[in-house]
This record gives sequence, structure tokens and C-alpha cells, in this order.
Amino acid sequence: MKKAAVPSILIAVVLLALGVIAEAQQPKKVPRIGYLTTLPTALDSNRRQEIRRALQELGYVEEQNISTLYRSAEGDTARLPGLAAELVKLKVDVLVVAGGFGPIRAAADATKTIPIIMTGSGLDPVEAGFVDSLARPGGNITGFTNIAGHLGGKRLELLKEAVPKVARVAILFEAKNPRNMFEFKEVLPASARALGLTLLRAEVRGAADFERAFAAINNDRPDGLSVLGGPLMQRSQERTTAFAMKSRLPSVYDERAPVDAGGLLYYGADVMESYQRVAAFVDKILKGRKPADLPVEQPTKFDLVINLKTAKQIGLTIPQSMLYRADKVIK
Repeated sequence: MKKAAVPSILIAVVLLALGVIAEAQQPKKVPRIGYLTTLPTALDSNRRQEIRRALQELGYVEEQNISTLYRSAEGDTARLPGLAAELVKLKVDVLVVAGGFGPIRAAADATKTIPIIMTGSGLDPVEAGFVDSLARPGGNITGFTNIAGHLGGKRLELLKEAVPKVARVAILFEAKNPRNMFEFKEVLPASARALGLTLLRAEVRGAADFERAFAAINNDRPDGLSVLGGPLMQRSQERTTAFAMKSRLPSVYDERAPVDAGGLLYYGADVMESYQRVAAFVDKILKGRKPADLPVEQPTKFDLVINLKTAKQIGLTIPQSMLYRADKVIK
């Protein structure tokens, strides 16, 4: 009996050893992050790099212990549902959604189970129906909202401070953009009354509408221009900044990129901070936390950016007190 047991024990030991070796040789599953955005790739590259850098600080290295699949609609919102469905089909572990209402809606329609981390949504995510509440989202969506649509009054205030004589402000916005319509109808009128400003409506629905809108603005002869952001405006930022420059109109934007490209003023959430915080959401979810239990976060830091070079080109002197408060002055 003892002699018969020895070979059996040896066989068991060998099989166990082979099993351990085989398990060690199996590649570990690398979590896959799906990244969906409306923004054109060129405009979004800095933000993607910021998320990657923040993830590295948390111990995640691309193609080692994490893998990211990028999908951009290149400014065409009609492509979003297909891109969201593609990422879901690829069985990503987390969906990071950047660029506002459109991509969040597309992701939410594509999956009710994969965790979705939103960032850059200017609409209140509760009012938009994405989460039950900021404190307890309740479903598979959480993340960061930059409340851009609620800051229109502050931007008008800053435009008035930069140009005290301003009395008539043209509001250029996309009529099909929910955040733009909310801001134009619900936020800006009360602020305009308090500041003694008259708002002039200039809406576009597609790329072909800009020249008509520019002509209407010139006919209205405003003293300033406020451009509300969104996919269409992102694709057309060179046109809007060139128009403001040519018309010598002081302009204020709710996105940073147009001011880097020649617009006058930007005020809003620190974009890079929001993308850094996205990495923390990714980390928590990959470690087992549920999006339903992770409160939606809002900005803690806001940036005022002034393009002094543009101010000089349109013959405007920015008050020194305002320059002192700016987080960045482009010279």
C-alpha cells in the first residue's frame, strides 16, 4: 500500500507544480478603459494626456496594467451612439465620457451595467436625468460636472468689468445644444438685467449658418460677444475668434481653447483639475467601488484667462486690477 501511494503522491505533486507554472504563465487581465468624446482629437489631446499622467501617479501604466481605447466623434454628435456601442461591444471595464450632454447620453443608452464616468458636462446631471442625486447617483453613472452652463452670468460680469461701456452683448450659441438653450433662457437674462445689458440672440444650427449669424451680429452693432461652447463651436473656434477680431468685438467664452486661439476672455472650471479627478474615479471603480455610491463632484478651482495680445489688437485696455486676478495672461 505504501509503495503504491508513493507514485500517486509524486504524480499529484507534479500536476500541482505544473498547474502553478501554467497559472503563472497566464497573462493577467489588463483593465480596459473606454474613452468617448465629442471633441476633435487635436483639441482633446492635452486632456487625454492629463488623465494618463494622473493615472500614472496612481500606479497605472498604459499597456502594462491598464489599456485605453479612444473614440472621438470629431465634433460630429451623430457618430456618438455608434462609437458608444462599439466600446460596449469591446467589453471595456469603465467608460470615461468627455464633452457634455451628447456623449453621456450616448453612453447611458448603450449600457446600464458598465460604469460610466462623466466629465465636462455643463448641464446639471440631475436635471438631465443622468443621476438620481449628486450625493448618491444611484445607477451606473458618476463623475465630474463642470457646471459651465451656470456660469454665464459671471462671464457677462467679467466682460462688463473688462469693457465698462458695454451695453449690448450678442450671444452666439447652437440652437440644438441643450446646455446652450438652458444658459440662454434660464441663466443669462437675470444676469443681464442686473448688469444693465441687452442680449442679442445669434443662433446657429450647423456650419453653414455662421456667416449669416456673423452678418446679423454686425447689423445689430453690439459692444461685446459671448460664445457658448459645444461641439459645433469647438469645430468652428477659428471662425468665431477671427470674426470677433475682425469686428473688434471683446469676446468671452465658456471654453478655454478659443481664448488660446485669439478670443479675449475665458472663465470656467480648471479643465485640467477635472481630468485629474477623473483618474481618481477610475481607480476607485477598478478597485471595486460602485458608481451608484460615488458622489458626483463639482469644481473647486476656476480659471480666469485673459488674452492681452488680443486686447491690444482690438484697441482695448484691460483694467490692471483684473489682470492681477487672472490665472493666466496671454501676452
